[in-house]
Amino acid sequence: MRILVGVQGTGNGHLSRCTALAEALQQHPSVQVDYLISGRAREHFFDMEAFPGWQWRKGLSFAVEHGQINVRKTLAQNDWKQFWDDVKALDLTAYDLVVTDYEPVVAWAARRQGKRCIGIGRQYAFYKPTQTLKLPWFYQQLIRWFAPVQDVVGMHWVADGNHILPPIVHHRAVAEQIETDRYLVYLPFESLLNVHRLLVQFPQYKFSVFHPDAKRQRIAGIDYYPPSRQRFAEHFVKAEGVISNAGFETSCEALAYGKKLLVRPLAGQFEQLANARCLAELGLASQLSEITPSSLADWFATAQRNQCFWPDVGAEIAAWLAAGAETPVAELSRRLWRQADQSDYRDLLRSDLRSDLRLQRS
Repeated sequence: MRILVGVQGTGNGHLSRCTALAEALQQHPSVQVDYLISGRAREHFFDMEAFPGWQWRKGLSFAVEHGQINVRKTLAQNDWKQFWDDVKALDLTAYDLVVTDYEPVVAWAARRQGKRCIGIGRQYAFYKPTQTLKLPWFYQQLIRWFAPVQDVVGMHWVADGNHILPPIVHHRAVAEQIETDRYLVYLPFESLLNVHRLLVQFPQYKFSVFHPDAKRQRIAGIDYYPPSRQRFAEHFVKAEGVISNAGFETSCEALAYGKKLLVRPLAGQFEQLANARCLAELGLASQLSEITPSSLADWFATAQRNQCFWPDVGAEIAAWLAAGAETPVAELSRRLWRQADQSDYRDLLRSDLRSDLRLQRS
């Protein structure tokens, strides 16, 4: 069997999730997997060992300024002709299955050639109505058309639809000892200078800051690092808490490892706004539309740990794909949520929301 996996490269969360899936697929030697990645300049990708021989396309991406999406620049900066030329040029005849983690070139090529395409990832949780993820009609349609697919495998923190699975989370060695005064900060859409001005007001804490504009250095006791998947993991496991934008994958990893979590959704990014609202309503994290010294001080004083217990979803999806993805997604969903339900995971939900969720059970 030969599979093509399209990976949306605009955010490191997509790459992290697909890295875990790629490693799981390596356990099925009868399956040949190719990767196509788009969304940022090729030279800006790093730690790509999990995707041998990966192809690159320019794809589509959002323009971000001052922590929010600039719609005008988003429309202007994308090369729409190049995108459609890439869609038309991508030949899928050699593939038995096409998979996309919200990567539009692969998705639209499959649609154009009448090829089955499976959408796996966070955005596909929004494909069908849920009680905990609410978007205006316009944004629901935008998500459906950005990277259209026939079969959806959405991911969410809770079972809220028969198209939804628990998240894929990288399984990492747990730190022998958590540094209770250390926090990992990942705010890639914020000005690095503004991040520094904020954190320097809290000298009683240690910060590991990862940012695309950072160089490896220590300033005023704050450690700065450029993006690095391995170094990020090393600092993540020993941190007491995580301060980040409201991307799905970072939140998942914080919850899987029982970290305190503060999210600041990217203004104008409807998915991040929905993520932050849902996390707050479920009592899994704190959200702030703007992180100020006073609000951050309050969070340090009151934040609580939450932990979710999910099965090895990456291994399950890899086995499902290797078998031809013939089992209905609803059946896969029920089985994986039953595994999650065997833990005390559901007790993390606030009691007033718990009764409203329709957990997927047979």
